[in-house]
Amino acid sequence: SLLQEIKVSSNPGTVVVTMKMLLSFGAVLLLACSLEATKGPKVTHKVWFDITIGGEEAGRIEIGLFGKTVPKTVENFVQLANNEEVGEGYKGSKFHRVIKDFMLQGGDFTRGDGTGGKSIYGDKFKDENFKLKHYGSGWLSMANSGKDTNGSQFFITTKQTSWLDGRHVVFGKVISGMDVVRKVESYKTDGRDKPVKDVAIADCAGEALAEEDFFATAKEASTE
Repeated sequence: SLLQEIKVSSNPGTVVVTMKMLLSFGAVLLLACSLEATKGPKVTHKVWFDITIGGEEAGRIEIGLFGKTVPKTVENFVQLANNEEVGEGYKGSKFHRVIKDFMLQGGDFTRGDGTGGKSIYGDKFKDENFKLKHYGSGWLSMANSGKDTNGSQFFITTKQTSWLDGRHVVFGKVISGMDVVRKVESYKTDGRDKPVKDVAIADCAGEALAEEDFFATAKEASTE
């Protein structure tokens, strides 16, 4: 039997090791490795978007942001979410590009077509780091036009997009409202991947959490 005791002789005594003990230890080790692999970054800030499609309420998307891992990128996103002036932040802006089984792209509040937007640091700022990856649906990442060209545009993944790892800065994850993300993802688009009716951020805001309220999120797809 695999659970049979294996006796190993040694001086000065005899050490008895059971297969049961070895199997139990192996299971614990595998569990620890699994937990370490899925343990993700800490949410330090939250931003919410109230979405409308064609002027009708579609629901709220709430996003957790990783201010310890990518503080500069998170600060940019939160301040733009809190700017009440239309044309200076995310309020009133649109998701101009939606591709099913890929992502929703928004954040161009100056031109609305993917050629504009700006950061709180100036037109563009450098890639902060690539510590996080596009682990699955619901991850938030900066859109860019090449290295070190971050502004205000962002995208939310609707599947794992590994080919974007190391090229786009991941800095958040949807923590509620994936049903709204799916609703937008499934909405009809034209030949340029633009929704046929405006998908807009009707209202939005962001906040920093108290340190005791920080929480880790797993490196996996957002809960549907």
